[in-house]
Amino acid sequence: MSTAAPADWKTAPAPLTAQDWIARAAEVAAVLATDAAARDKAAATPYAEVQLLKDSGLVTLLGPVEHGGAGQDWPTAYRVVREVAKADGSIGQLLGYHYLWNWAARLVATREQWEHVEAEAARNQWFFGGAVNPRDEDVTVKDEGDTLTFTGRKSFSTGGKVSDVTVLEGVLEGTDDHVFAIVPSDSEGLTFHDDWDNIGQRLTESGGVTIDAVRVPWSAAAGYVDKQFQPRVYNTLNVPTIQLVFVNFYLGIAAGALETAATYTRTKSRAWLHGGQEHAVDEPYVIDTYGDLTAKLWAAEALADAVAAEGQKLHDAPDAVTEQARGEFEVRVAAVKARATDVALEVTNRIFEVTGARSTASAYGFDRFWRNVRTHTLHDPVAYKRREIGRHVLTGELPQPTWYS
Repeated sequence: MSTAAPADWKTAPAPLTAQDWIARAAEVAAVLATDAAARDKAAATPYAEVQLLKDSGLVTLLGPVEHGGAGQDWPTAYRVVREVAKADGSIGQLLGYHYLWNWAARLVATREQWEHVEAEAARNQWFFGGAVNPRDEDVTVKDEGDTLTFTGRKSFSTGGKVSDVTVLEGVLEGTDDHVFAIVPSDSEGLTFHDDWDNIGQRLTESGGVTIDAVRVPWSAAAGYVDKQFQPRVYNTLNVPTIQLVFVNFYLGIAAGALETAATYTRTKSRAWLHGGQEHAVDEPYVIDTYGDLTAKLWAAEALADAVAAEGQKLHDAPDAVTEQARGEFEVRVAAVKARATDVALEVTNRIFEVTGARSTASAYGFDRFWRNVRTHTLHDPVAYKRREIGRHVLTGELPQPTWYS
């Protein structure tokens, strides 16, 4: 693909406000949209796409201003992910996961550690990947004095070869203690398998990885001081934070599907020969369907924005986060995750009702929107999100922090 950055990105002042950055994300999406269907078919490693994210400045959106970052907040990051995902769900996912793994240092590490990581990441435009699939409990961390070695395998590792650094996670040998560390993605012993071959999100580099005695200093073990982890409630905010990433690229994919379908309906769809209308845009059922889907999408987006704002209050005062506040936030995230899943699946399925039989031609690639949503919404069962909400409503129970709640 051709992902040359627009010339004015290099000559014009960098975006300053949240709206400016969302507009920049829309510019990125416009570049990605030009050949999104073809790139989905090719499923090639998205080196050029990640470089586009770097050229645009989006990779350092959350980074500290003093080190070259934009200093923006999570609500802005979520909107940026949504914009990018309108054009390409895979790249929206990669960017959203990057934001989470960049921020993971702040969630888990000591202040000294996360300040160092965020400064280096902003200065060097690191793109983050993560080998942290919680369903695989097969990475062992061995204490070797001043260093640690990570050994094992993860069946999913989003970011893979396009990342500059990878977040590793494993269990310290002989304990139940989990250890996170950030290592260069070209570290000796780190092998990405290029075996991601799923029906959707095909450019996310989410295949397996083998971790063979990857060595890190104890000083890089996030949140550990003198080999002891320093826990905070804020550590557990990683799950609701990334679940909101999911929400926003689901909604972005849905919005992109609806926009693409509407353009097709206006320019290519034919009115039904027995419907009495000359143009498809005048068909009552077409008008009703677009109105129905748009109303549902707008409602989900509004809820997503509201929950993101609630979460930002917790990020603004990490040491003050209580178990009650964290639990109530997780319930709200569960609610928007459930709605975003249902709405995105409905939108990406029903667009064919208002585009017509010819829109199923593979050249258009409209199926990619549904395939992308269907693939990632299976990440964790949405029924368990609804259970979190129902239990809280009926009994006041708060979700206990796990890898998925």
